Amino acid sequence: MNNELFIRSGSQEVDFALLKDGRLIELHKEEEGNNFTVGDIFLAKIRKTVPGLNAAFVNVGYEKDGFLHYHDLGPKVLSQLKFVKSVSSGKLKDYTLNNFPFEKEIDKHGNLNDALKSNQSILVQIVKEPISTKGPRISSELSIAGRYIVLVPFSDRVSVSQKIESNEEKDRLKRLITSIKPKGFGVIIRTVAEGKKVAELDKDLQSLMDRWTAMCKKLQGAHHPSKVLSELNRGASIIRDMFNDSFSAIHIDDETLYLQIKDYVQEIAPKKDNIVKFYDSNVPMFEKFGIERQIKTSFGKTVSGSKGAYLVIEHTEAMHVIDVNSGNRSNKQKTQEGTALEVNMIAATEVARQLRLRDMGGIIVIDFIDLANANHRKQLYNHLRDEMKDDRAKHKILPPSKFGLIQITRQRVRPEMNIKTREEDPNVGGDGEIEAPIIVVNRINEEVKRLFKKDYKKITLNTHPFIAAFLTKGFPSVRTKWFLEHKKWVKIQPRDAYTYLEYHFHDKDGELIK
Repeated sequence: MNNELFIRSGSQEVDFALLKDGRLIELHKEEEGNNFTVGDIFLAKIRKTVPGLNAAFVNVGYEKDGFLHYHDLGPKVLSQLKFVKSVSSGKLKDYTLNNFPFEKEIDKHGNLNDALKSNQSILVQIVKEPISTKGPRISSELSIAGRYIVLVPFSDRVSVSQKIESNEEKDRLKRLITSIKPKGFGVIIRTVAEGKKVAELDKDLQSLMDRWTAMCKKLQGAHHPSKVLSELNRGASIIRDMFNDSFSAIHIDDETLYLQIKDYVQEIAPKKDNIVKFYDSNVPMFEKFGIERQIKTSFGKTVSGSKGAYLVIEHTEAMHVIDVNSGNRSNKQKTQEGTALEVNMIAATEVARQLRLRDMGGIIVIDFIDLANANHRKQLYNHLRDEMKDDRAKHKILPPSKFGLIQITRQRVRPEMNIKTREEDPNVGGDGEIEAPIIVVNRINEEVKRLFKKDYKKITLNTHPFIAAFLTKGFPSVRTKWFLEHKKWVKIQPRDAYTYLEYHFHDKDGELIK
């Protein structure tokens, strides 16, 4: 596995593209002035409590109040409220919690009015960014994420990631952290801590304690609401959460950002800082590495897969529906069941990629092609689970239903990535939108492969002059690449009468190929 991260800086936003073996699997945008990122901590005020919802609305400075449910308070919320009051008033100068007298834990099934009151000051953390018409979802159970561990104030619990399978390693890490962690702080040990020495863990812990102290210093005299701790920028957080030996390169086209990221990588992985590279060229980075093309072909309503299979993706406010289609494909399988399984396996791989790429959350229903064989259904289910194991968002996959549907719930913490791929119709009199030309070129490419596999000796492509020029100009041209791959020549005939994206294939006798 080969991971490459591309960071493109613009005047108003920064784009992060993550490629796995050359395929775009994640795309993020960080806009300037985005004050509500997952992980940010705010000093806020309870605006009003709503007993009927067992929740409170909290003013965090967004146009819509943040929503704080009783279950998101955390058992130690009374201790946190007392701490915030003492620090804000200047009575408490020791932020270590060593000698801080903790309050009793709240009842797991209690009422919010027993814990909170209107106009109280409280520290809250963004757990879900504002989406659609809703304000941010928040929690008063705070956590500060580091490279190897997550620091949890007002707790004493030490827990280890379930993805670390060795019980011996779990016990080792738990003993190490228990011996070095400060009183009053809990710790969650992350998967990447596996095999790390106490010095590396302690360095990460001290860095998080420094961030906690810096945050506490801001509380005294702070206005309400105000951000007192910022999550790392999206690039640094992606590197922190995903960086491992599979990363081969991090390309950045902004010199200031390049120096910041290089310093950060040098801090967390000194031996790998040479993979951070400054991209300095007149050709835009996303064009040079083919990322722009992948974006254009991956974000439409219809998404093409390999061997002619394709997905149709529909969105609603509450859920997403994905339909799997076989399309025009060469069938090497001898049975209908074998064909259905092959198409479904290809589609499952693309579905897993699309969920990460678009950051789709909530309920996702996938209508795979029906499989009569129970073993085949199990094989498909296991394959989808394997494809999604690298997905950092929490998710749950249900086995196929009797109707061939697979349901997925996937954590949604920020708005879905939505990129417009349709373009203004350039045809004379056209007043609507059409697919991006690059999508049609990709479709033509798939058709050429399909026709040559069907053993057509000679084919002619009739298409609009603009598309014809794109396929034939330059060296090596797209047509030349077809010849080198298939050892067959495609005659391309420009047709002035065709609309912009119209094309048709003809055989050696001039008959239309359908």
